[in-house]
Amino acid sequence: NSSSLPALSTYQSFQKRSFDFIVAFLGLLALWWLIIIAYITASFDTRSNGFFVQGRVGKNGRVFKVVKIKTMRPIKGLDTTVTQSGDPRITSLGAFFRKTKIDELPQLWNVLLGQMSFVGPRPDVPGFADKLQGEERAVLSLRPGITGPATLKYRNEEEILAAQEDPEAYNRDVIFPDKVRINVDYIRVWSFKQDINYIVRTVLH
Repeated sequence: NSSSLPALSTYQSFQKRSFDFIVAFLGLLALWWLIIIAYITASFDTRSNGFFVQGRVGKNGRVFKVVKIKTMRPIKGLDTTVTQSGDPRITSLGAFFRKTKIDELPQLWNVLLGQMSFVGPRPDVPGFADKLQGEERAVLSLRPGITGPATLKYRNEEEILAAQEDPEAYNRDVIFPDKVRINVDYIRVWSFKQDINYIVRTVLH
């Protein structure tokens, strides 16, 4: 029964969306030049379109196209969606973009359009969030976020996965279920102040 799932109130949703729209608009106004420079250099670096565009599961299970700066070059025979530390597909410039979070800047456009939020569950490729059952489906009541409590806990996710014998299985069986639990709790105790706290912690990290 979806009505019994944890969810934000209408006012809380309005607060969250208003903040997202205003800050994304101002962010794009201030940083459009940096996004263009990153796009051009990534295009040369990866010898392809400097934007990485991929279908991700959004609010209510709807798939949308997330936009990031491309940080990888394809390597034949390596097509996993799980990225580990030292992944040979990541270029030197791409590693810099990932470390500085410049690769995330185009997602301001996703936030402006209402496909994403600044804070929420990370948007996953189909096959994860869209398969959730029971109370865990509450995660789909939110727009995916650029950051959030689960993202902060697993900020070293690539290093954690690199240490595993089977990174894909560990991500599926350990990390993803833990992220879901964290995000359901996030919805249950949501506050605007806490969202600001997550954003500040992300920027200062």
